[in-house]
Amino acid sequence: MSDNSSDECDTQHVLYKNRPEWSDITPLKQNDGEHPVAAIDYTEEFEDCFDYFRAVVQKKEYSERTLELTKTAASLNPANYTVWQFRREILKALNKDLNEELEYIGKVILKQTKNYQVWHHRRIIVEWLQDPSKEKYLTEKSLSEDAKNYHAWQHRQWVIKTYNLYDGELEYVDQLLQDDVKNNSAWNQRYFVVNNTTGFTQETLNREIDYTLGKIRILMENESAWNYLRGLLLHDKGGLSRNEKVTDFCETFYEQGNRSPFLLALIVDICSEKITNNGGGDGNNVYTSARAKELCNALATQYDTIRAKYWLHISETIENQANEQNSMDESSTTN
Repeated sequence: MSDNSSDECDTQHVLYKNRPEWSDITPLKQNDGEHPVAAIDYTEEFEDCFDYFRAVVQKKEYSERTLELTKTAASLNPANYTVWQFRREILKALNKDLNEELEYIGKVILKQTKNYQVWHHRRIIVEWLQDPSKEKYLTEKSLSEDAKNYHAWQHRQWVIKTYNLYDGELEYVDQLLQDDVKNNSAWNQRYFVVNNTTGFTQETLNREIDYTLGKIRILMENESAWNYLRGLLLHDKGGLSRNEKVTDFCETFYEQGNRSPFLLALIVDICSEKITNNGGGDGNNVYTSARAKELCNALATQYDTIRAKYWLHISETIENQANEQNSMDESSTTN
C-alpha cells in the first residue's frame, strides 16, 4: 500500500460514507471469514474506500464518480490489479480523453516506479492511443532515479520494439555505461538493440568487441562487460578461441600479472574449446588441459574461492574431455 500522504490522495479527504452523493450506494465489506488467520488493520480511509469500490464493481457502475473513486483506491493501493482494470473499463465506457489519462498515470509512475500494475496500465493506454512519443522520456526519467529499474527497462524495450524506436538507443546506453560501467541493465539493453537491428554481423561483432574490450580496460573486475563479451563471441563463427583480438587481449593482461577471475574464467573456457576442437590444429597451442587445470586450481584457492567446488568440477571435466580427445586421436591413428 502507498503512503497516504500521496498527492493523488487529498489530505482533506472526506470519507465516502459521509458524502451525500454516495448515499445511494451500500458499501460492501471485505469478507475475511469468521476467523481470519491474520487480519489486516486497515486505516479507516482505506476500508471506507474499498468498501464502496467493491460495491460499485459489483454494480458495474461506470460514471465520473466511480472514476474518481478508482483514483483514490489507486493512491491507497497502486498494486491492486482490479482497481486499474475497473478504471480502464470506465475510461472506455465514458469515452474519456486518454491523453489526460496518460498524463495522470505518468505522475503515478514517477512515484511508484517499481510497481508492475502502474506500468501495465500505462502500456495499455499507449496501445489504445497508438502514441509512443512520450515513453522513452518517461523511462529515462525513471531510470535517472534508478538505472536498473526492471519495470522501466521492460517498458522501454516493449515500446522500442513495438514502435521501432531504436534510433539513438545505443548512444543512450553508452551514456549510462559512462556513468556506471557495471550497469548490467545497460549492457543487456545494448545486446537487445544490436540483436534487433543490425544483428551480429562480422562488422558489428568487430565494433562491439572493440567497444567491450575498451570498457574492460577501464575496469577489469566488471562481470557485466565480460558476460557481454562472451555473448558476442557466441555469435562469432570462430568461437571463443579463434578471435585473435580477444585472445591477444587476454594473454597481454595475464602476462602483466592480472588475475581477474573473469579473465581467468574466459581463458579456461578457451582451453576447453581448444581441446574439443582437437587443439584447433595449432602446433603452438597454449590452451591445454594442463593450463586449464592450473587456472582452475588458482581460481578455487585464490581468486574465486566462493566457487571453489565449481572450479574443481570444471578442472575434472576438462581433464576427462582431454582424455576422451586423446583416445579418439589414438584410435584414429591406429586405424
